[in-house]
Amino acid sequence: MNIDFTKVPTPSYVVDEQLLKNNLEILKSVIDRTDCKILLAQKAFSMYSTYSLIGSYLNGTTASSLFEAKLGYEEMGKEVHIFAPAYRENEIDEILGICDHIVFNSLEQWEKYKKKAKDYQNAIPSSDSKFKKKLSCGLRINPEYSEIETDLYNPCFAFSRFGITVDKLANADLTGIEGLHFHTMCEQDSDVLERTLDVVEKKFGFYLKQMKWINFGGGHHITRTDYDVEKLVQCINRIKNKYQVEVYLEPGEAIALNTGFLVSTVLELMENGMKLAIMDTSAACHMPDVIEMPYRPNIIGSGKAGEFPYTYRLGGPTCLAGDVIGDYSFPKPLKVGDRLVFCDMAIYSMVKNNTFNGINLPTIVYHREREGLQIIREFGYEDFKSRL
Repeated sequence: MNIDFTKVPTPSYVVDEQLLKNNLEILKSVIDRTDCKILLAQKAFSMYSTYSLIGSYLNGTTASSLFEAKLGYEEMGKEVHIFAPAYRENEIDEILGICDHIVFNSLEQWEKYKKKAKDYQNAIPSSDSKFKKKLSCGLRINPEYSEIETDLYNPCFAFSRFGITVDKLANADLTGIEGLHFHTMCEQDSDVLERTLDVVEKKFGFYLKQMKWINFGGGHHITRTDYDVEKLVQCINRIKNKYQVEVYLEPGEAIALNTGFLVSTVLELMENGMKLAIMDTSAACHMPDVIEMPYRPNIIGSGKAGEFPYTYRLGGPTCLAGDVIGDYSFPKPLKVGDRLVFCDMAIYSMVKNNTFNGINLPTIVYHREREGLQIIREFGYEDFKSRL
């Protein structure tokens, strides 16, 4: 990576093509060794100017809404999968027409849309009819097992609205259901997947024998440097060979993990019990997971509070008192106009940002090997106004 961050406006998200390729090559190696299929979960990363590159490595996209499904269908053009806790009646026909897999969250949802879905399953796809793709239907299961400690991100915590527990499947008519889907992980290693699969097999193995595919969902941190890829390969092959099913994974973070940056400028310096720096980047608007999770993104050339001689609390330009990015130390004092570069800002940033207080959205920049820095999208007042 050799990006000149002084050449972009601030604030800007900058995604690096080579770093993205590095991740995609790891994921493609898993596909090649297991014959599984890996999909981009767009909920984490929807920068569709990169979809042609991603599609040259992966098998398609997965969506949580009609709009995400349309984006994957239009911009990558490969497999399109969808899951939602409940589908809207006025959207279901369009969803069925563009998706390869549709996963239902409950037996009630399956019953509601079963006739429509079976029409698509049994029809011959044709470009001049509403039946554009061969459709496969699945159910999301809830193994009632997860190792996620934070309830906000735990799909299997008490009273979860996600998935069907095994007791609900007793005596259910699964005619037309071809796959099972579970999602129980968040930023976790393959040892968690291994233990989860033990539970899934114990509870749902009988049903899995009747299926054509299983989807392991997301939360697999496959491209993290210390991730155990060998164990993942073993897990996939174990299920694939034992049940003779096709295996899908739909990671989001793993595709764009550590591939993006958020470039910001120091607007003002203050002191109130400690040194304060006001940035043109907002945690609340531009990196909301900093507040929601919470977590502390790294800044190139900085350290933790007290690690270097000059410690500052960085805050955003909004009126929200809690719009605080975190405490950072630097080898030299900050100056108004200094640029700070936040790391790992491709995932869950562009997809979740907002214009609270009328704060403008960051410019989207793509750094490519041959072309260098390319501005993909700039935002302005009309983008803010048109939302309201």
